[in-house]
Amino acid sequence: MLTTKETTTKYGTPTITGADYLVTLALPYPMRLAWDLETKVNKMRCHKLVKENFKKVFDDLLAYYGYEKIVELGIDLFGGCFTFRKMRGGTEFSKHSWGIAIDLDPVRNQLKETSRTARFARAEYQGMIDIFYKHGFISLGIEKNYDWMHFEIAK
Repeated sequence: MLTTKETTTKYGTPTITGADYLVTLALPYPMRLAWDLETKVNKMRCHKLVKENFKKVFDDLLAYYGYEKIVELGIDLFGGCFTFRKMRGGTEFSKHSWGIAIDLDPVRNQLKETSRTARFARAEYQGMIDIFYKHGFISLGIEKNYDWMHFEIAK
Protein backbone atom coordinates (compact mmCIF):
# COMPACT_ATOMS: atom_id res chain seq x y z
CA MET A 1 0.00 0.00 0.00
CA LEU A 2 1.11 3.51 -0.74
CA THR A 3 2.04 5.76 2.14
CA THR A 4 0.66 9.30 2.17
CA LYS A 5 4.09 10.61 1.15
CA GLU A 6 4.31 8.16 -1.77
CA THR A 7 0.76 9.01 -2.80
CA THR A 8 1.47 12.74 -2.75
CA THR A 9 4.70 12.27 -4.70
CA LYS A 10 2.94 10.33 -7.47
CA TYR A 11 -0.58 11.82 -7.49
CA GLY A 12 0.02 15.36 -6.14
CA THR A 13 -1.44 17.22 -3.19
CA PRO A 14 -5.16 16.52 -2.74
CA THR A 15 -7.53 19.46 -2.96
CA ILE A 16 -11.16 19.96 -2.05
CA THR A 17 -12.23 20.22 -5.71
CA GLY A 18 -9.64 17.96 -7.31
CA ALA A 19 -9.83 20.26 -10.34
CA ASP A 20 -6.18 19.77 -11.33
CA TYR A 21 -6.23 15.98 -11.34
CA LEU A 22 -9.78 14.62 -11.62
CA VAL A 23 -11.35 13.36 -14.83
CA THR A 24 -14.75 11.85 -15.52
CA LEU A 25 -15.06 8.17 -16.35
CA ALA A 26 -18.21 6.98 -18.12
CA LEU A 27 -19.11 3.61 -16.60
CA PRO A 28 -19.83 0.68 -18.94
CA TYR A 29 -22.94 -0.23 -16.95
CA PRO A 30 -25.19 1.74 -14.60
CA MET A 31 -24.44 1.50 -10.92
CA ARG A 32 -26.77 2.35 -8.03
CA LEU A 33 -25.94 4.81 -5.30
CA ALA A 34 -25.49 2.59 -2.24
CA TRP A 35 -27.59 4.75 0.10
CA ASP A 36 -30.29 5.61 -2.48
CA LEU A 37 -30.88 2.61 -4.74
CA GLU A 38 -33.16 4.58 -7.05
CA THR A 39 -30.31 6.93 -8.01
CA LYS A 40 -28.28 5.67 -10.96
CA VAL A 41 -24.57 6.36 -11.28
CA ASN A 42 -23.42 6.40 -14.90
CA LYS A 43 -20.09 8.16 -14.41
CA MET A 44 -17.61 8.89 -11.67
CA ARG A 45 -14.73 11.24 -11.07
CA CYS A 46 -11.32 9.71 -10.48
CA HIS A 47 -7.65 10.68 -10.77
CA LYS A 48 -6.49 11.02 -14.36
CA LEU A 49 -3.60 8.59 -13.75
CA VAL A 50 -5.93 5.73 -12.73
CA LYS A 51 -8.84 6.35 -15.11
CA GLU A 52 -7.74 3.54 -17.45
CA ASN A 53 -7.21 1.16 -14.51
CA PHE A 54 -10.78 1.79 -13.33
CA LYS A 55 -12.14 1.47 -16.87
CA LYS A 56 -10.46 -1.91 -17.32
CA VAL A 57 -11.81 -3.09 -13.94
CA PHE A 58 -15.41 -2.21 -14.85
CA ASP A 59 -15.09 -3.64 -18.36
CA ASP A 60 -13.67 -6.89 -16.98
CA LEU A 61 -16.33 -7.10 -14.25
CA LEU A 62 -19.03 -6.81 -16.90
CA ALA A 63 -17.38 -9.45 -19.09
CA TYR A 64 -16.80 -11.82 -16.15
CA TYR A 65 -20.14 -11.59 -14.35
CA GLY A 66 -22.60 -10.02 -16.80
CA TYR A 67 -24.81 -7.15 -15.72
CA GLU A 68 -27.57 -9.23 -14.07
CA LYS A 69 -25.07 -11.05 -11.84
CA ILE A 70 -23.31 -7.76 -10.98
CA VAL A 71 -26.63 -6.41 -9.71
CA GLU A 72 -27.53 -9.66 -7.93
CA LEU A 73 -24.19 -9.63 -6.07
CA GLY A 74 -24.37 -5.89 -5.30
CA ILE A 75 -21.14 -5.13 -7.12
CA ASP A 76 -23.01 -2.21 -8.71
CA LEU A 77 -23.63 -0.52 -5.34
CA PHE A 78 -21.48 2.61 -5.61
CA GLY A 79 -20.14 3.96 -2.33
CA GLY A 80 -17.89 6.64 -3.81
CA CYS A 81 -14.55 7.32 -5.42
CA PHE A 82 -13.47 10.96 -4.99
CA THR A 83 -14.25 12.44 -1.58
CA PHE A 84 -11.89 15.01 -0.12
CA ARG A 85 -11.50 13.95 3.53
CA LYS A 86 -9.20 12.55 6.18
CA MET A 87 -9.20 8.84 6.92
CA ARG A 88 -11.91 7.93 9.38
CA GLY A 89 -10.40 8.24 12.83
CA GLY A 90 -7.08 9.45 11.37
CA THR A 91 -5.13 12.57 10.56
CA GLU A 92 -3.90 11.73 7.06
CA PHE A 93 -5.88 12.11 3.86
CA SER A 94 -7.97 9.19 2.67
CA LYS A 95 -6.99 7.70 -0.70
CA HIS A 96 -10.44 8.90 -1.79
CA SER A 97 -9.07 12.47 -1.59
CA TRP A 98 -7.04 11.73 -4.71
CA GLY A 99 -9.77 9.72 -6.46
CA ILE A 100 -7.58 6.60 -6.48
CA ALA A 101 -9.90 4.42 -4.38
CA ILE A 102 -13.46 3.18 -4.64
CA ASP A 103 -15.97 1.75 -2.17
CA LEU A 104 -18.53 -0.79 -3.36
CA ASP A 105 -21.53 -2.15 -1.45
CA PRO A 106 -20.59 -0.39 1.82
CA VAL A 107 -23.76 -1.45 3.65
CA ARG A 108 -22.91 -5.17 3.45
CA ASN A 109 -19.14 -4.63 3.79
CA GLN A 110 -18.80 -2.36 6.81
CA LEU A 111 -15.63 -0.47 7.74
CA LYS A 112 -14.49 -2.71 10.62
CA GLU A 113 -16.09 -5.90 9.34
CA THR A 114 -13.82 -8.94 8.97
CA SER A 115 -13.91 -11.90 6.60
CA ARG A 116 -16.18 -13.68 9.06
CA THR A 117 -19.17 -11.58 7.99
CA ALA A 118 -18.18 -9.28 5.08
CA ARG A 119 -20.05 -10.05 1.88
CA PHE A 120 -16.98 -9.54 -0.34
CA ALA A 121 -15.09 -12.23 1.61
CA ARG A 122 -17.38 -14.88 0.09
CA ALA A 123 -16.20 -17.15 -2.72
CA GLU A 124 -18.50 -15.65 -5.36
CA TYR A 125 -16.59 -12.36 -5.12
CA GLN A 126 -13.12 -13.81 -5.72
CA GLY A 127 -13.41 -13.02 -9.45
CA MET A 128 -14.09 -9.36 -8.63
CA ILE A 129 -11.13 -9.20 -6.27
CA ASP A 130 -8.86 -10.85 -8.84
CA ILE A 131 -9.94 -8.30 -11.46
CA PHE A 132 -9.09 -5.38 -9.17
CA TYR A 133 -5.65 -6.87 -8.46
CA LYS A 134 -5.08 -7.58 -12.18
CA HIS A 135 -5.48 -3.85 -12.86
CA GLY A 136 -3.24 -2.56 -10.09
CA PHE A 137 -5.60 -2.22 -7.13
CA ILE A 138 -5.54 -3.84 -3.72
CA SER A 139 -8.38 -4.78 -1.40
CA LEU A 140 -8.14 -3.68 2.22
CA GLY A 141 -10.22 -6.75 2.99
CA ILE A 142 -7.54 -9.04 1.60
CA GLU A 143 -4.60 -6.99 2.86
CA LYS A 144 -5.86 -6.08 6.35
CA ASN A 145 -9.08 -8.11 6.88
CA TYR A 146 -11.25 -5.01 7.36
CA ASP A 147 -12.94 -2.45 5.11
CA TRP A 148 -13.84 -5.07 2.48
CA MET A 149 -15.73 -2.41 0.49
CA HIS A 150 -12.50 -0.49 -0.25
CA PHE A 151 -10.22 -0.94 -3.25
CA GLU A 152 -7.29 1.42 -3.85
CA ILE A 153 -4.50 1.69 -6.39
CA ALA A 154 -1.42 -0.19 -5.18
CA LYS A 155 1.30 2.01 -6.71
